[in-house]
Amino acid sequence: MSILVLIPPALQKFTNNQAKFECSAASVTDLLNVLEDECPGIKSRLCNETGQIRQFVNFYVNSEDIRFLEGAGTALQDGDEVSIVPAVAGG
Repeated sequence: MSILVLIPPALQKFTNNQAKFECSAASVTDLLNVLEDECPGIKSRLCNETGQIRQFVNFYVNSEDIRFLEGAGTALQDGDEVSIVPAVAGG
């Protein structure tokens, strides 16, 4: 099973400057754990101290916002593409 994860530039320092990361995971929660195992330190940027995805970090599975699916429990299948998109604010 292969999931393609698109890593935003701000987090690429954890992935050896790679914009794409491939792994196997059954859900977004599993994906977060795999990312942390393979890219130490990245999970603290994506999740708060209780392990919940940070409010201003968005995850999309095949262009669908996981907030409208099953959240972090959203199931992943072979060939899925997960995009991590930090919210951008400014004035």
